[in-house]
Amino acid sequence: MAAVAQCVLGALRSRPPLLSLALRSSPRLLCVATQQKNTGQSLEEDHGQSQTEQKGEPSAAEKTFTEEKAKLEEQLKDVTDKYKRALADAENVRQRSQKLVEEAKLYGIQSFCKDLLEVADILEKATESVPKEEIKDENPHLKSLYEGLVMTEVQIQKVFKKHGLLRLNPVGAKFDPYEHEALFHAPMEGKEPGTVALVSKIGYKLHGRTLRPALVGVVKD
Repeated sequence: MAAVAQCVLGALRSRPPLLSLALRSSPRLLCVATQQKNTGQSLEEDHGQSQTEQKGEPSAAEKTFTEEKAKLEEQLKDVTDKYKRALADAENVRQRSQKLVEEAKLYGIQSFCKDLLEVADILEKATESVPKEEIKDENPHLKSLYEGLVMTEVQIQKVFKKHGLLRLNPVGAKFDPYEHEALFHAPMEGKEPGTVALVSKIGYKLHGRTLRPALVGVVKD
């Protein structure tokens, strides 16, 4: 009863006169209303405090979600890096394979060319061995043979050139160890030291690569 009286007195102090009269006639109703008001205020305070706590500190579910997101992003980054490296490796392999195929096309005939060089050397020696003064109309057989050898030599050089095989006849040129092979060194008047004075055997290059170095004699200082 004392609690009811306190509720009534508290409500009467904060109510208008007409509402106070109604509440005097029903003290229990007044007490219930006062308790509901106090309860509502407490709920609002608890709700506000809960929202403040939620804003201040993330929940366990949010923490888990954030950790999983960071983990997935790291995995995605790792997979993307591996994918890019795999693409780069595949491109390098493709380029190397293409280069090997192109080199095989260019230099696959070098063994065959080396064998033909011996034939070209024989033709050259044969034409050089014929005395020029004997090539006359009085010697038609020798003249025809010589002309046939010259034509054969010219034709074989055309075939060599067609397939990228070029002669190296470096008389007077600077000695190059990548293209020439020195048989001897000798002093010679009127010749610049380090130059090629004599070619003993013609050299050849296949598509810019030395297939057979020229055998030369080099001027000595």
